[in-house]
Amino acid sequence: MEKERSAIVELFQERKKQKETMKLIKIPQTRRNFVIRTIKRFNETGGVMDRARTGRPVSITTVKMRKVVRSRVWRNPQRSIRKMAKELKISRGSLQTIVKRDLGLSSFKKRKVHFLSNKIKTKMFSRSKVLHTRFAAQGLDQVLFSDEKLFTVEQAFNRQNDRILSKSTST
Repeated sequence: MEKERSAIVELFQERKKQKETMKLIKIPQTRRNFVIRTIKRFNETGGVMDRARTGRPVSITTVKMRKVVRSRVWRNPQRSIRKMAKELKISRGSLQTIVKRDLGLSSFKKRKVHFLSNKIKTKMFSRSKVLHTRFAAQGLDQVLFSDEKLFTVEQAFNRQNDRILSKSTST
């Protein structure tokens, strides 16, 4: 980018026209505004360096802080944003910005689901076959199987407080 800008300024000082400059540097017509802005910048500042930006500079949501947060979330995705903010000594809002906007993570509630191992699946399948043959002998063509038994193997958790940071699966 700097090389292109320097080349544009050199050609501008040699009194070359815009179209000629774009052909010599091989800049496509779609980037015509780039040439115009570079010449304007040179006329205003006398150089091709970036101008000072307006607004407050970024101090907390830096690349280094993003890496630190990413590694902490990767190690323990259940870690609370509040606790992490306190440990890193930054505001909760800044940490939420890093987690949501920069890392693209969302907070999900844990929920109970069935845990079916391969052994349980094969046992259920063989039993359903036996039931199906028994009902077929009685003249029933269609049978609907429903398993509503809860197997509690996992640890206890509070649905409202226990959350996990993860990428969204729906989008």
